[in-house]
Amino acid sequence: MSIWMAMLIGACIGVVLTTMVLSNTRNGKIKAEYEQYIAELELEHQQALTAAQKRSVNTSRAVLKGKMAEQLAPIMPEFRYLPSDAKFLGDPIDYVVFDGYSDFRDGEGSAEDIEVVLIDIKSGGARLTKGQVAIAQAIREGRVRFETIRIDFDDV
Repeated sequence: MSIWMAMLIGACIGVVLTTMVLSNTRNGKIKAEYEQYIAELELEHQQALTAAQKRSVNTSRAVLKGKMAEQLAPIMPEFRYLPSDAKFLGDPIDYVVFDGYSDFRDGEGSAEDIEVVLIDIKSGGARLTKGQVAIAQAIREGRVRFETIRIDFDDV
């Protein structure tokens, strides 16, 4: 075998070995990069999950506090009306207050002193819903009326 042939075979073997070593090294680097990227994504996911759980608990607490405030409002100093004049609805507004009705019923006031007030109780940074805003607008525009519906059970 000639020396040139041996050198050619040696060079081919060297190229193949070098390609394999470099390929494994490059693949190892890429694999390490992706494993690090996956670990970072898992950490971000865990942090986002923890933050979402905290938000959920805080929102739940805020809702519970709001519902408690709605129920306890008539005994709080901010509530300017007699609790006996307030009727709880809950949705879409919390109370209908017939201000002055208890005095009228007890003979201490006149019918002209009665005022109907719709109240919604808010706590914290809570705002009126779209429906509540629409109800307030209807009241401001005078779209309010009183109706009597008679039901005759004899005809049924």
